[in-house]
Amino acid sequence: MPDTENLVAEIEALSEKLGEAKANLTRKFIGQERVVDLSLAALLCGGHALLIGLPGLGKTRLVDTLSTVMGLAGNRIQFTPDLMPADILGSEILDTNADGTRAFKFIHGPIFCQLLMADEINRASPRTQSALLQAMQEQVVTIAGEERPLGAPFHVLATQNPIEQEGTYPLPEAQLDRFLVQINVDYPDRETERAIVLATTGTEDATVSAVFSAGELLKAQNLLRRMPVGEQVVEAILDLVRACRPADETAPAFIRENVAWGPGPRAAQALMMTVRAQALLEGRLAPNIGDVVALAEPVLSHRMALGFAARAQGETLPSIISQTCTAILEASKAA
Repeated sequence: MPDTENLVAEIEALSEKLGEAKANLTRKFIGQERVVDLSLAALLCGGHALLIGLPGLGKTRLVDTLSTVMGLAGNRIQFTPDLMPADILGSEILDTNADGTRAFKFIHGPIFCQLLMADEINRASPRTQSALLQAMQEQVVTIAGEERPLGAPFHVLATQNPIEQEGTYPLPEAQLDRFLVQINVDYPDRETERAIVLATTGTEDATVSAVFSAGELLKAQNLLRRMPVGEQVVEAILDLVRACRPADETAPAFIRENVAWGPGPRAAQALMMTVRAQALLEGRLAPNIGDVVALAEPVLSHRMALGFAARAQGETLPSIISQTCTAILEASKAA
């Protein structure tokens, strides 16, 4: 019983601290509460996020504010077609010492940080994109045969421009799967845009302060893994992920007809983590099935692909995922 009471107290204290962090973030990133929640969830889960949105919607501002509020050392890389892996990872140079002797010296690249913003990641060549694969999965990079650890924690928030695809290199499925969530950043509504205009065109800009430190974020990530998840929620996660695979016997007919390939086990892992983060952000002690439904699209949409016929008929992944969630909920009620 004392252990349970301690866990409840820790969860409640973390929820309160997250509320303070969210209040700081929304001072500079106005109105997009869903985007803020998903970004915080990605950090709480120790994962990476892919931000999809048009230019000028505040993606860079969000990541910069996140690094301040969460107390993380941040770097930004603007990806371009001529960017090389060494521009990200760093390289060894032959350095001449004061006494005239020479030795190899490693120059750290911008990836050696705690929060990396990979701006327009799909503009870089596959060779350069692949430089991030080991870093995102293992939090180390191998250079000249030596493994070098990255910051702790280490997170990548990458952006993509959805309208300008000429001269870009779409991310391969293996790399997309390493992003915990895909966050769609849409146009603000009229009142939000009014608030943005008034807040950003005056003589003063909103200020934010650090709420977390890197060490506190690591402790929060550990606490998240200790949060209980009910058996019904676990079953809903498994039912949803498996139903989205067209070859699975539990897949609905519309999945088999429209989906070319579905999500792997990382999707179930991502849902198990993000539903806990959602509960924390809303001040609850445990997630529910509603959290699974709410997080289905950001967790699954970049881990699935529509077939050619479905694209030709105008089907979309959000619609397919929504239908699957509805089918899962109806099945669970019937059971």
